[in-house]
Amino acid sequence: MKAEFSSQCLDAPGHGANIDGSRTLPQCADDIAAAMQPGILVGYSMGARMALHVALQHPKMLSQLVLISGTPGLVTEDERTARRKSDNELAERIEKIGTASFIDEWLALPIFSGLNMDTNQKDDRLRNTEKGLADSLRFAGTGTQESLWPHLRQLSIPTHLIVGETDAKFTAIAHDMKPLLQSGKTTVVPSVGHTVHLEDPTTVSQLLDSIILRND
Repeated sequence: MKAEFSSQCLDAPGHGANIDGSRTLPQCADDIAAAMQPGILVGYSMGARMALHVALQHPKMLSQLVLISGTPGLVTEDERTARRKSDNELAERIEKIGTASFIDEWLALPIFSGLNMDTNQKDDRLRNTEKGLADSLRFAGTGTQESLWPHLRQLSIPTHLIVGETDAKFTAIAHDMKPLLQSGKTTVVPSVGHTVHLEDPTTVSQLLDSIILRND
């Protein structure tokens, strides 16, 4: 008899139908824990930062954690201060130029060079509002995040780190995270970058299938 699984896909604060972007990362973690059923949590990029907060704040909700292109945050206060300044400036620019122009600039960044018109999800990104995106940066940007590096050893659940081979920054972060995890595994997907799941959905789907099937 086949096991049955259900899935949920949540809009992050300030994104899609969740228009209130004025939620901090700890608040986002509480929101996600309240909305989800106990099980496996998967997060990508900003979603991975939120998922890591859920795992630390609500460990009994998770049986496994999957972080795609994720980070525990910046280590020093100087780094966080500089990033907050950058995020606030970007938030102001979004409000000035509007969502459509911002999305064009965002997708032109080198980190998204592995995407094309068929895979960049531009139409979906255009659902976002200027205020939602700007507030998300101000309240849950990387600069606002407390460094979670000292807390990684608390994670006892299986934690899967998925990164793209050509994304040198996040591949290095994953390799630094793994020794700090009680039960960690890193998978580097060949020939893709930061948007691993969009650039090679087949490989990522197979990885997620294997993770789900080993759920204990």
